[in-house]
Amino acid sequence: MITSPAWKDKRYAVLGLARSGRATVEALLAAGADVLVWDDRAEAREPYNGRCAIGDPLEADLTGYAGVVVSPGVPLNTHPIKPHADSFGVPVIGDVELFAQARADLPPHRVVGITGTNGKSTTTALVHHILRQAGVPTTMGGNIGLPILEQEPLSESGVYVLELSSYQIDLTYSLDCEVAVLLNITPDHLDRYDGDFAKYAASKFRLLSMQTRGHNSIARFKDARSLGQFAEGSIASILEDVFENRGIAPEEQANWPSLQGPHNHENAAAAIEVCDILGLSQSQIKAGLESYRGLPHRMERVAEIGGVAYVNDSKGTNTAAAAPALAAFDNIHWILGGLAKEPGLGECEAELPRVKAAYTIGKAGPDFAALLEGRVPVEQCETLDRAVNAAAAKAEAGDTVLLSPACASFDQYQDFEKRGVHFRALVEGLE
Repeated sequence: MITSPAWKDKRYAVLGLARSGRATVEALLAAGADVLVWDDRAEAREPYNGRCAIGDPLEADLTGYAGVVVSPGVPLNTHPIKPHADSFGVPVIGDVELFAQARADLPPHRVVGITGTNGKSTTTALVHHILRQAGVPTTMGGNIGLPILEQEPLSESGVYVLELSSYQIDLTYSLDCEVAVLLNITPDHLDRYDGDFAKYAASKFRLLSMQTRGHNSIARFKDARSLGQFAEGSIASILEDVFENRGIAPEEQANWPSLQGPHNHENAAAAIEVCDILGLSQSQIKAGLESYRGLPHRMERVAEIGGVAYVNDSKGTNTAAAAPALAAFDNIHWILGGLAKEPGLGECEAELPRVKAAYTIGKAGPDFAALLEGRVPVEQCETLDRAVNAAAAKAEAGDTVLLSPACASFDQYQDFEKRGVHFRALVEGLE
């Protein structure tokens, strides 16, 4: 695990004992910190009996504490822990901030931080893959993979590649990335920002604002200049024609089987720029792009049956995320619906000419069906199993059955992963 002597004999409270919370407690205890832990679930607290103090930090006197560590899932705009900690002058932080504090005692390394509303998981995994294929010591963490404090420190010259949500950035104050990437910003999670898009954008830009002079900022979206007001003085590079500038022609995307579509063109461009900054050669970058196999639930090609491709893009949980998947294919049988994050079809409107038929599911199904009626053939299927069977019955060779719901999953599934796993199982049942 990653620890720091800076935590020794300091007092921390950890609120929430899911995986990242458990990793945080173990790292703090290993470093000799005095830790107060709490989770509403008694079974989550039980392993810490006799190992550290157990108690709700909301009921604790936090005088002298170095920090209250919470999971990114705790809404700082509504949860009482923030004003309670503020009353004692104690910062509310996350495990990424503890990692930032531990960096001074790790072997010499660099950190790449990647954020954005969409594409950050793919870009993080792609950068990590290219580095690993090139023989660079690397690991990925943050909002992807294992909790960062649970991982072993990298050897000298290693690169930590971190996917960072706005929630994680909100809990971080000293993460100075050698390379910080802001892929895009579209409205999302606005309930955490009091419905204010400017607050959400400012949260994303803080990743760049924490950088010191001489480190590299990459902003890869068209309206970066107008959103620069949120950057608090950081300098964002507007990168265009990255493929040509880095010796990689745009047509080479055809050689990257898991990086198809305009959105992956942008993800790849950001990864190319990052790896170039880190000193990799063109040949090393090209090899990584060609061998990358993608992430589950992100335009994951599940099967081809009778000439029909079945693609699992369950991670498309808003219209801005689903639109790029639609843009990557033609003759699409589109399965959409769930718990809508915003009204309307958003950016998916422009891709409707690619849709051959639509099959709606979940709570938002009737609303989507009403929006699509008269524009594309649409069936209200309500559940995913009915939608898959209906699409499979109508799809012809050369068509694509695409699950890209443009919605959250929580009306019918625990998370988007469970939805994607169910889709994969349903498709496997067709063979």
